[in-house]
Amino acid sequence: MNDIRRTILWVIFGFSMVLLWDKWQVHNGNRGTFFPAPVQQAATPSSANKPLPADLPATAGAAPRAPSIATTTEQAAPLTREKIVIETDVFHAVLDSQGGTLSELELKHYNEQSRNRSFMDSIKGLFGMPVPAVESTPVVLMEDGSPAMRYVAQTGLLNTVDAGASFPNHLTPMSALPGSRVLADGENTLEVTFESQPQGGLKYRKTYVFKRGDYSIRVKHEVVNVGDQSRDAQLYLQLVRHGTVASGNMMGANTFAGPAAYTEEKKFHKIPFADIEKQKAEVPPPADNGWIAMVQHYFVSAWLLNAPEGQNLQREFRVKRLGDNQYSVAMVMPLGSIAPGASETVDSDLYAGPQEERKLEVLAPGLELVKDYGVFTIISKPLYWLLNQLHTVLGNWGWSIVGLVLLLKIAFYWLNAKAYSSMAKMKAINPKITEMRARLKDKPQQMQQEMMRIYREEKVNPMGGCFPIVIQIPVFIALYWVLLSSVEMRNAPWIGWIQDLSTPDPFFILPFLMMLSSLLQTALNPAPPDPMQAKMMWLMPLMFSVMFFFFPAGLVLYWLTNNVLSIAQQWVINTRMGVPPQFNLPKFK
Repeated sequence: MNDIRRTILWVIFGFSMVLLWDKWQVHNGNRGTFFPAPVQQAATPSSANKPLPADLPATAGAAPRAPSIATTTEQAAPLTREKIVIETDVFHAVLDSQGGTLSELELKHYNEQSRNRSFMDSIKGLFGMPVPAVESTPVVLMEDGSPAMRYVAQTGLLNTVDAGASFPNHLTPMSALPGSRVLADGENTLEVTFESQPQGGLKYRKTYVFKRGDYSIRVKHEVVNVGDQSRDAQLYLQLVRHGTVASGNMMGANTFAGPAAYTEEKKFHKIPFADIEKQKAEVPPPADNGWIAMVQHYFVSAWLLNAPEGQNLQREFRVKRLGDNQYSVAMVMPLGSIAPGASETVDSDLYAGPQEERKLEVLAPGLELVKDYGVFTIISKPLYWLLNQLHTVLGNWGWSIVGLVLLLKIAFYWLNAKAYSSMAKMKAINPKITEMRARLKDKPQQMQQEMMRIYREEKVNPMGGCFPIVIQIPVFIALYWVLLSSVEMRNAPWIGWIQDLSTPDPFFILPFLMMLSSLLQTALNPAPPDPMQAKMMWLMPLMFSVMFFFFPAGLVLYWLTNNVLSIAQQWVINTRMGVPPQFNLPKFK
């Protein structure tokens, strides 16, 4: 049994080292094995200002090409290109008259606080010395900049009959109709309409409807046949984003970033940038339902279709690498044959904002799944619901985390009690084991038999303290993902120096307390008879605690609270069983 325990400890230690090395590789820009980082391609200086291939109009006399969202071209008479600035209570947006594209979007209620405060600044602040002020700027979700940062929402029309003749698309100059550009006090909606010149016999009119307090933008598409013959066209809704993804905490897991799609048949489906790069991306088959999205930590943009009641709009899903670190995901809908003088109208929603689970689930089926809970979604969702209910009562996310851990400890009280009782029994017979090992140190086989005899007589299971804890591991991992992925933690204060639960403790106080609590737990546990195991039991908490210095404060608060409650429960159980709490301090030689 002693050999089994030693083997288990070494396996855990070895696997931990592999995971730490893997995360270190990801942190340095390499591909990890267990936590592979999404494709990251920074634009080179020579290509930083180079236009995307999708933005280049076809040259005169070019050969006809198959319809492609990324290569559709503009042939209308040139118009003055405008940047229309929109101000609402939640958005600062810029609409580009070239294609009526949403080219910039800032979220006013979410700030990019300084997440790079230096270690020395933190130390200075701890001792009351002056430090640079924390700069706070709105989160920029979309922007039309260099390939390393470009992220836009585009729409347009495709010609399904003549590949050489284009309809208005995201490269076509459009004119903005007169109207207000600011959501005034007392108004609930703001409309901005773009209209193209006839191209290929079709005129394309696109209207954005911004609503007060709403991150969902209604986009109405109206296609008018102004020619003398019928036209067959397709409408596409597209999101184009750079493939550069932040690596996150040095040793923390990352939530998914990249395109995603949903249909009732295939359900929620992530499409990694790496698969698009390798041309191995799997997209859902054509369907009469579903949506597309670009997902990142805390935020998401998604195109949703609003079909008339009783009708379903057929749609096709596409992804493509556009070059220069750009990737697209699109939905393409056939509009059918549009007779001369007739028009077709399609209503859609462009959601661009935080991954607030309760709001997303009412917008479209499965949209709340863009919030990445990892492999324990089935456990994480009810935990988030409970955490949200606690916040409704307590009004503070930090205290809600403390309350949730307290409720989990109550729920698992009897499992923990069995584990701590087993540990207390092991601690009570530890003097016998130590004496026996010293007496039979030259007879390992007899030592093993004698140890098993003592366990049987004392009715002690040496593994009894492990099994109840192992059962709880999925729950606590699921809670970890809830805290990691919930946008509510972002910019959320707790007390005093903790003003953002989604960023590391600026003074490292919580991680230091967490490390002390882990060492105290180790001291309260029975010391393993094997000196090597005893050393390992002290070294492992120290090594794991290092990671917590880089974890968000909310996650560290969760672990610290769990440790404190575990220590309290272990102390009470040991006292009841007549095993006074005593500290088994390490003996390193």
